Amino acid sequence: MEAVALRNAEGERPFPSVTAPCLFHESIVEYIHPVKEYNRGQNIMADLDKMSHVQQNNEYDVVIVGCGAAGMMAGITLAEKGKRVVIFEKNEKAGKKLFITGKGRCNLTNNCDDEQFFNNIVTNPKFMYSAVSNFNSADAMAFFEGIGLRLKTERGGRVFPASDHSSDVISVLVTRLKRLGVDIMYNSEVKDIIINSEENAVKSASDTAIYERSVAGVTVRAEGKNRTIKCDSVVIATGGCSYPLTGSTGDGIKWARELGLKVTEPKPALVPLEVSGIDCKELMGLSLKNIEVSFETIVKGKKKVVYREFGEMLFTHFGVSGPVILSASSHLHKYDGQDMELFIDLKPALSYEQLDKRMLKDFSENINKQFRNSIDSLLPRKLIPIIIERSGIDPYKKVNEVTGKEREQLRDCIKRFKLTVTGYRGFEEAIITQGGVSVKELNPKTMEVKSIKGLSFIGEVVDCDALTGGYNLQLAWSMARILDM
Repeated sequence: MEAVALRNAEGERPFPSVTAPCLFHESIVEYIHPVKEYNRGQNIMADLDKMSHVQQNNEYDVVIVGCGAAGMMAGITLAEKGKRVVIFEKNEKAGKKLFITGKGRCNLTNNCDDEQFFNNIVTNPKFMYSAVSNFNSADAMAFFEGIGLRLKTERGGRVFPASDHSSDVISVLVTRLKRLGVDIMYNSEVKDIIINSEENAVKSASDTAIYERSVAGVTVRAEGKNRTIKCDSVVIATGGCSYPLTGSTGDGIKWARELGLKVTEPKPALVPLEVSGIDCKELMGLSLKNIEVSFETIVKGKKKVVYREFGEMLFTHFGVSGPVILSASSHLHKYDGQDMELFIDLKPALSYEQLDKRMLKDFSENINKQFRNSIDSLLPRKLIPIIIERSGIDPYKKVNEVTGKEREQLRDCIKRFKLTVTGYRGFEEAIITQGGVSVKELNPKTMEVKSIKGLSFIGEVVDCDALTGGYNLQLAWSMARILDM
């Protein structure tokens, strides 16, 4: 059935509801923005001049920097609380990184209970207790369904739009922003956050906290000119450093450092790994399913398994990737600078004894064949030459001549296929950033900087990250929904 984009008498798309979900045609890949199209040939500077002129009349209560996942949800949250909000976005459209998440499908949350959710947060899970308690994955699903986005849950609790189009997630968020009267200024880059000096320190409304400084406004650059926009509250939702081509270039982290806030060094996470020990090009493209990886390094003078996971992986021209590798990368940074070995169990369902019986069975069925031609049913074809070389068994040896000691060597190669981790791929290939503004600088119940009144950080710019499966976007939604200006 062809979906029709209905419009009212004024030519606007009607706001979707749960009872009448908004349908988006499959061909709509370039999502529309029903907010003011400042980037479509209109005079951005004229609008900025107007803003500057009317600031004394408090046209806006809050400036949000960044119109990605966290920024859009922040705009909705604050506008629903009656705040007058403007979002500045340096790109020409909203949600550029959101648009490519989940291979363009947008895994927007995970349909799990809170305990499982916290188990999948890698960095600073305790910091998120208040935010997730206030707005968890069930709340996120209800929210999106409530603004007209039909959802579906797939394997592992991963939640996607029913259409499989990330553009639909962006469209319903931008539509909601419009309905709430939020302005979005595209092609408008915030260059600086203006802070009052320490001489103007203020107390909180409840007198329970003393702020050293307070927000005074922002400097915005558009069409080659700078303008100062005064405001009392600023929300930094600029993202981290991953996928910099989408605009995530670490601006928020830079500002935090300039303001003297503690920052945990940003590192690429959920990222492929570079390895040595094989010619990667020989195995490039080989996908392994139902394997188990374990990473080992020296901890307190003893060799220890620091991460283990069962699942799928992929060999690339530089090393390894795939779900278990990406998840491992987020856990390994604490061991940076140490030698790290990766062991792949190619047959985790079989014990050493069971694997030996399996090999004897295969050998008996190929009794007159050479060893190199007898393990086709046991291993992927691309791996066989490497396994044979590592086992030390003569590839031309008849299988009935393979000794018990040689079978033991073969078992070790299959159960502990060894690689050495030499590094991480860069931010260009990282799904998320690990590190960012220290959670010690923020009030976990409001996301406001403890020492600067009116300044908040949310989303990937904060030192809090999770594994794949929709958990990182849920962190963004939860942080944005707890904002209290």
